[in-house]
Amino acid sequence: MRVAGKGLVDLSAPIGFRFDGRDYVGAEGDTLASALLANGVRVVGRSFKYHRPRGVLTAGSEEPNAMVEMVEGDQQTPNVRATVQELYQGLVARSQNRWPSARFDVMAVNDFASPLLGAGFYYKTFMWPRRFWEGLYEPVIRRAAGLGSLSGKHDEGEYEKAYAFCDLLVVGGGPAGLMAALVAAKAGADVILADEGARIGGRLLTDGETVDGLSGPDWVAQALAAMPNVRVMTRTSVTGAYDDGTYGALERVGLHLAPRDHLPRECFWRIVAKQAVMATGALERPIAFPDNDRPGVMLASGVQAYLNRYGVATGRRVTLFANNEAARAVARDLMAAGVQVAAIIDSREGASVAEDCPVYAGARVVGTRGRLGLKEITVAHKGDEITIETDCLAVSGGWNPTLHLACHHNGRPVWDDGIAAFVPKPGMVPGLTAAGAAAGVFGLAACLESGKAVGKAAVEALGLKTKPVKVPAATDRAYGIEPLWHVPGKGGLWAREWLDFANDVTVKDVKLSAQEGFVSVEHMKRYTTQGMAPDQGKNSNVAALAVLADATGRSIPETGTTTFRPPYTPVSIAAMGAGGRGMGFAPQRFLTSHQASVERHAPMIEAGLWYRPSYFPKPGETTWQQACEREVRMVRTHVGVCDVSTLGKIDLQGKDAGRFLDFVYANTFSTLQPGRVRYGLMLREDGMVLDDGTTACLAPNHYLMTTTTAAAGLVMRHLDFVKQAFCADWDVRFISVTEQWAQFAVAGPLARTLLNSVLDQPLDMARFPFMGCGSVQVQGVQARLFRISFSGEEGYEIAVPARYGEALFRDLLARAETMGGGPYGMEALNVLRIEKGFLTHAEMHGRVTAFDLGLQKMIAAKDCIGKGASLRPGLSGPEREQLVGLRPVQDQAITAGAHLFTPGDTVERVNDQGYVTSVGQSPTLGGWLALAFLKNGRARHGENVRLVDHLRGIDCLCQVSGPVFHDPEGGKLRA
Repeated sequence: MRVAGKGLVDLSAPIGFRFDGRDYVGAEGDTLASALLANGVRVVGRSFKYHRPRGVLTAGSEEPNAMVEMVEGDQQTPNVRATVQELYQGLVARSQNRWPSARFDVMAVNDFASPLLGAGFYYKTFMWPRRFWEGLYEPVIRRAAGLGSLSGKHDEGEYEKAYAFCDLLVVGGGPAGLMAALVAAKAGADVILADEGARIGGRLLTDGETVDGLSGPDWVAQALAAMPNVRVMTRTSVTGAYDDGTYGALERVGLHLAPRDHLPRECFWRIVAKQAVMATGALERPIAFPDNDRPGVMLASGVQAYLNRYGVATGRRVTLFANNEAARAVARDLMAAGVQVAAIIDSREGASVAEDCPVYAGARVVGTRGRLGLKEITVAHKGDEITIETDCLAVSGGWNPTLHLACHHNGRPVWDDGIAAFVPKPGMVPGLTAAGAAAGVFGLAACLESGKAVGKAAVEALGLKTKPVKVPAATDRAYGIEPLWHVPGKGGLWAREWLDFANDVTVKDVKLSAQEGFVSVEHMKRYTTQGMAPDQGKNSNVAALAVLADATGRSIPETGTTTFRPPYTPVSIAAMGAGGRGMGFAPQRFLTSHQASVERHAPMIEAGLWYRPSYFPKPGETTWQQACEREVRMVRTHVGVCDVSTLGKIDLQGKDAGRFLDFVYANTFSTLQPGRVRYGLMLREDGMVLDDGTTACLAPNHYLMTTTTAAAGLVMRHLDFVKQAFCADWDVRFISVTEQWAQFAVAGPLARTLLNSVLDQPLDMARFPFMGCGSVQVQGVQARLFRISFSGEEGYEIAVPARYGEALFRDLLARAETMGGGPYGMEALNVLRIEKGFLTHAEMHGRVTAFDLGLQKMIAAKDCIGKGASLRPGLSGPEREQLVGLRPVQDQAITAGAHLFTPGDTVERVNDQGYVTSVGQSPTLGGWLALAFLKNGRARHGENVRLVDHLRGIDCLCQVSGPVFHDPEGGKLRA
C-alpha cells in the first residue's frame, strides 16, 4: 500500500517487526500503525465490550482502536497506541482483547447479545439473585474487564525524572507554536518547545501546504535554525497544567529504539515556566452513523497523514464523508497521488460538486458492510440510496480545539458557533495562552499570525523587548462547516451509531441515559462510560454532548462539557515514580552517627525512613533487654547521648510567622520570646491530634519547629496546605531543614557537666533555663542548644551543621564514657519516655483528641486549625477513652495492643473499655509499665482493670494511674 514519491519515511532503510505472530517489514520513520497499514493489515484489535473488529482510526495520540501490547523479553506493556509507537528493528507487538486472534474472537458473541448489554446493564442485571454476585457475576466481570494484560513479572525497565525551568514553554510544534517560539527566541527569552511527535511541525508534515514557497517539512526544518535559546523536546507530551506555572511532561526516551541496557524508557519532566503558549492544535471528530466503526472507516486527517507523511494509501478506493469544506483537501491529495477516490459525500446541501470525482451534496452515509474490513457503503441522497464500493471511508465531522491543558484548573471552555466547537477562555490557567487551532483559529496563515501575536504578548509579559518578526506567506483554506453529529439508522435491535470507539458507546446509549434521568453531562458520562478510559473525550466528547443536548431539548452550551483532568495522555506509573523502586522506593537514610553506632555493634532498626540504633550492647550482655535496662539506668544516674537528628525540623520566617504558628498550633506561639522554647499540640481539620513537638523562637520573626520523626513529612505537607489554602497572603515562609542539622540529646544528672566540657564557653544558666534556647560554640563551630528533655532528666539537645555531626557524636561519647555514661538507643529511649508519660505516634495515632490525651487546656481562646471540629459533641466527655498509665498488680509481662475490660465482665467486644498503646519494663520503677486509653480513664485512677491479649496468651489485672510514673512534679528536668 506504499505510494511512490510520497511520505517522509526512508524506504531504503527497511525495518523488520512482528505483529500477532507474523513477520512484516516497515521503513525508518514509520509508526507501527503506518507499517501495518502499508502491509495491508486492517484488523488491529477488538473493542472493549462487544469485541467488534477494529482498525486504525487516526494517526495520533488520540487513537481509540489501535492499542497493542508491546513485548520486550519479559517486559510486556499493554495499551500502547500503534499510532504513536515508532518502528524499530525487532519490534514485537500483539493485538489486545481477543482470543484466540484478532480476526477470530470467541468473545465476539457479545456483539450478538448487544441488545441485552446496553448502558448500565450491569446495574440492572446483576442485582438478583443476590448470592450469585460473588460466585458468578463478579468473577465473570473481572475476567472480562480490561483491555491489555501484564506479564505478571516485575518491570525491569529504567525510568527517569527531571526538572526544567524556562521563560516560555510552548506546547506544540505546529505553525502557531513555531511562530510563538520564534518571536520569543528573537527577544532573548529562554524557550522550551515540547511536541509529542517524533519531529516538530504538526499538520505542516501532513497537510501538503506551502509556507514562504517551501513545503511544510522544509519550512519547519529551517524555522528555528540558529536559535540556541530554544530547546526543542520531541517525543514529549505535556500531560498536565499545575499550580504556579508548573507543567508535567512525559518524554519517550527509549521507546522508539530497540531495548538496550541502561537506556531509560521514559522520563517524566516537571517544567516550571514563567509564561506558556498552548499551541496544541485541534483534533478531527468523527460523525456517528450506522456501523461507523468498521476497519477501514478512518478520520480524514488520518488518511491524509498516512499518505503525506508515511507514503501509505489507506485504501485502493477511498471515499470521503464530510460536513465541512476543509476536508476536500484530503480527496485532492489522494487523487494527486494516484489513489482512486470513489466519491465525496458532503452533508451540506449547498456544497460544491466541482471535483475530479463523483460528489454527492446533501448526502449522508446510512450504512456500511464488511465485518473484517470495509467493502461498501450505503449513501442516502435526495431520497435515493446509493451503494458505493470502497475499502476506506475518510470521515470528517469538523475539528475540536485541543484545549485540555487550559481546563486543568477546572476552568470551563465556551461554545463557538462559528466553528461548532468549544474554545478556551483567556485566563483559564494563569500564564497560559492558547494560539492557533487550539484557540479556534483555523487556517495556516491565521495560525501563523496567531502564533506571532501570542508569542509577542508572552514576551511583553516577561518584560522583554520584542523584535520584528515577519510572518511567512501562506494561505487559508475555507472551513465552511455545517454541523452534523449523527446519522440515524433504520431502527432495530442491532442498529448502532458509534460515538466512543474505545468504550463501545453508541448514540442509543446516550439517549437511554437521558431517558432514565441521567441528564447531567457528568452523570451521562459515568452511566454510559462515554469519554472515559482511553478516549478521555478526545474523539467522542462533543458529538456525545450534541446527542445529549438533542435528547434533553437543550443547546450544546447549556449541556456543558465534562471535566478535563491530567494527564492528557497516559503516563506510566513507573515514569512518575522514577527512582522509586527497590532502595529507591524505601531509601536507607543514615544518621551522621551511623558508622560510630555500627562500630559499637548497635543493631539498626527502621524509624520512619531512617535507620537508628536499637541498643548498644556491652560485653557479657546476651539480650537486648539487658542492654536496654543498663542504658536506662545510665541516663537516670549519670549521662546518656542519643542521636535525635531524625526529628523533623522546619525553619519558619516572616513577620506573620508567629501568627501562622498560632493558626496551626492549638496553643499560642506569637507571645513566645526569642531564646525560649514551647511545647505545641497540632490538630487536623477534623479536630483530631496530628502531631506534637517543640518550637523555638530563635530571633524576632524566626522560629524552628520540631516534629516527631514519624510525622515530619506529614506536618510539612499540612503546613504547606494551610499556607496555600487559608493564608496565602501572609508574610511567612518555611522550609524543612531536617537533613541540614545533626542533633543530639544529652540527658542525665551529669548532662550539664558533659556539655560544658565540649562548649567553648560554659553554660550561662540564666540564658538556658528549662525550655530555653540559644547559640553556642563547639570548638569554633556555631551550634544551637535547646534545654528540653524527652527522658524526664535534666536534658539538652545540641544541633550542629550536619557535616560536623559524626565528629561531635564521637567526642560526646568519649567524654560521656569517662563519666560513667555513654550512648543509648531506641529501646531505652522508649522506656524513658513511657516512665515520664511522654507521647509518640503510638498514642497520637489519628483517632485521639486533645481531650483524650488530657491536653484540652492547651487549646487556646484564639482560632486555630481543628479547633471548631474538636468542640463537636462526642469528642469529649466520660464516654471517651482517655490516656492513663497501667501497672500490673502482679509482676508479669504485658503487651501493647492488648484490650482492657472491667473485672467480672465477659471478654467480648461490647464490653471493651480500651486498649494499650505502649509498654516497657522499667528498671527505674522495677516492673512493667504501660500507656493506654481507657473509657473515663482520668476518673478511674486507683481502679483495677483486666488486660487481655489472647494472641499472646496474656490475661492479668492492672492498676490504673496517671500516665506520668517518674518524677511527676518535674523537679529533675527543671534542675
